[in-house]
Formats: sequence, structure tokens, C-alpha cells
Amino acid sequence: MAQLTAPTAATAPTPEVSRLAGRSRTLEVAVLLSSVRPGRLAPTVGAWFTDQAAGRDDLRLTLVDPASTPLNHPGADPADPGVAVARADLGERLAAADAFIVITPEYNHSYPAVLKHILDSYRREWFAKPVGFVSYGGMSGGLRAVEHLRGVFAELHAVGVRDGVSLHGVQAADFAAGGRVATDPQIATAARALLDQLAWWGRALREAREIEPYAA
Repeated sequence: MAQLTAPTAATAPTPEVSRLAGRSRTLEVAVLLSSVRPGRLAPTVGAWFTDQAAGRDDLRLTLVDPASTPLNHPGADPADPGVAVARADLGERLAAADAFIVITPEYNHSYPAVLKHILDSYRREWFAKPVGFVSYGGMSGGLRAVEHLRGVFAELHAVGVRDGVSLHGVQAADFAAGGRVATDPQIATAARALLDQLAWWGRALREAREIEPYAA
């Protein structure tokens, strides 16, 4: 004969769970442009990609352009007060971000030096946060640059999102109304998949950092 047991009282949520339940769902995403060359396509690609997130209430994308700061080259004088202010400002923006998108071309089988300079200039700002990649270039579409970046971000304790966006042989006209990229449903689908994965990892890692600070 089965033994009947009294129902147990529901376990009260922990303070951490209660606090997280009321947290805003929106993630702050820093979109890093990684080219500072004259005539660069990076701002065009960055603007196009931020438009892909229009209408979403779970992601707020903000462009971060190294061309607008004295940090845009490794030889910047560290004694220059403007460099110190710019470095602190960029550090605060990276620290406040819940996730990152890197917009990168491919230079000589890898990614631009200015991006490496930024990555090496900060540490904890990258910890336990997801990173998505949007690359562009010729035949390779910047994929070789992304492969290098995945190893660098892993060393920085960041989490690379699996799916990305690779744009092959593009130019500015491709992003204009009616352009090849603007009208390609496969590219739009790839961008949506990247944003969906970034949102999932961003929420999971944000909650994990709040419950227990990441140690490295």
C-alpha cells in the first residue's frame, strides 16, 4: 500500500533569484569598430548591423569607434592627458557592456592592429561576457580574422558566440537601400541568429556574474 506523505512547503526563492527576477531584460551591447584606415567600411557595416537589432527590447547596441579617440594607435603618448581621459572613458564603456559585437575586416590574414591594442589595454572589462563577430572582406569574408580573434578573446576570459556574420566582397553600395546586403534574406537570418545567441549568453553570464563574481 502506498504511503501518503504531506506536501512540503514551497521553497522560498533565494535573495539572488528574487533580485534577478526583477532585473531589466535589456542588455547593453558595445559594437566595436576595428578599422581606422581612411575610406574604411567599418562605420557602414556597423550602422547596418545595429539596424538589424531595431525593434528588439532585449538588446541595446552602441557603436564604439576607436578612430574618435587618441587610443587609435599603439604609439599614443601615455603622458598625454587626452590619452588618459580617453582610455578611462573607453574602459568605463567596456565595463558597462553586458556583451560585445566586433566589426572587423581582414588585414593580411588577421585583424587590425588597433583592435589588438584595445584588447590588450584592458582586462577585467572582458571577463565572462559574450562576444559576437561580424567580419567583411574579399573572398574570405574576414573569417581568418575571426579565427584569430576567438583565441584572443578566450585568453581574455570572454565567451565567443558560435554563429557569426561573414560578408564577402562587399562595398558601401551593398548596404544602401536596395543593395545586395540590405536585401539578402540569408544575411538577415545570419544577423538574427547571432543576436539571438548573444542575447541568451548575455543574460546567462550577466546573472552568473551577479550571483558570483567571476575570478581569474
